[in-house]
Amino acid sequence: MSVLPGAEPFLFERGAAASARAAESADDPVESGTDATKTSVGVVLCHGFTGSPQSMRPWGEHLRDAGYTVHCPRLPGHGTRWQDMNATRWEDWYGELERALDAMIERVSPGSPVFAMGLSMGGTLVTRLAQERGDDLTGLVLVNPSYMTLRKDARLLPLVSKLVPSFPGISNDIKKPGAAELAYTRIPLKAAYSLNQLWALVRSELHRVSLPIRLYHSVEDHVVEPVNAQVLLDGVSSADVQEIILTNSYHVATLDNDAEQIFAGSVEFVNALASRPLDPDRPR
Repeated sequence: MSVLPGAEPFLFERGAAASARAAESADDPVESGTDATKTSVGVVLCHGFTGSPQSMRPWGEHLRDAGYTVHCPRLPGHGTRWQDMNATRWEDWYGELERALDAMIERVSPGSPVFAMGLSMGGTLVTRLAQERGDDLTGLVLVNPSYMTLRKDARLLPLVSKLVPSFPGISNDIKKPGAAELAYTRIPLKAAYSLNQLWALVRSELHRVSLPIRLYHSVEDHVVEPVNAQVLLDGVSSADVQEIILTNSYHVATLDNDAEQIFAGSVEFVNALASRPLDPDRPR
């Protein structure tokens, strides 16, 4: 199935003037960096459930312009048609993100900081990455991450997902006039059930997360309930957690009124951590 225009993955080389090349095809592997292209900071971005890299591209461009190498993969089943998602599970999405991390580690200079940043389910997957691959990361930036839902109908997913392929969903939850998210308008229920399983796993192991975190969450979010932010704050072992509340955005805050605050804040966060002395015992 062809990828929807605008939903392509992207790879931005370090700095706006350093290179205009971007990897626009999921079939094109991320090449290992040569001595000429290796950079001092790498960032892996992850989009959300039923979404696409389109929701992350402005953020990626800002990070590129700050001098970082940035990669946002397209998660399997996303950016084509909702039916494709029902053939995928959370392990497929996580596997693609992990491959992106491995490729980024190859691109940056040895021992250089690599950050992971995610929106919504992308935040869930990034959190899982911190649990499993924390030694390969320097910090996390999370925007309206999801770890659970209070919706009572979610309890029916194990049964309903076997009988009904999809439900109408909430996409384009953006307050800013004229802004639009490229996402499915229906929720693939088999995929949604798998997301619930991922949530349970990540919640049970939040204590394994000890990386510095910058958390952005919206006061008004019609997709992810506010309790999700508290689940993260209560569960992680991180000593450095910065919580920032967004007052003028809905769920897809990376395309909303507070986007510039997120973009500038993430650069501030990265620069502060990247300036710390390297740990000589760091595995990477």
